Amino acid sequence: MKNTLKNIVNNCRKATWLIEKKQVGSITIREKSELKLHLVGCSECRMFEQQSIVINKLVHNLFNEPQVTRGIKLDDDFKKKMQDQIMEKLGKN
Repeated sequence: MKNTLKNIVNNCRKATWLIEKKQVGSITIREKSELKLHLVGCSECRMFEQQSIVINKLVHNLFNEPQVTRGIKLDDDFKKKMQDQIMEKLGKN
């Protein structure tokens, strides 16, 4: 049991998967407990969850708005700057 608890607390990959799964459907009571336990001690995953909620809402709105606004696209320079900022925050730059 101690190993299972340690794995849940230290497993960001599983936590992010559960966060995304929760966004598109539902998660089991056990998964909710595991996620809640992980989020108590992981500020990065809490931030990921907040960002995921915002991104999912934006994407949902993008695909549910009238056709006129669908032609709006981000330019490549803006996308590159965004990617660089994400990588910097993740400490991979």
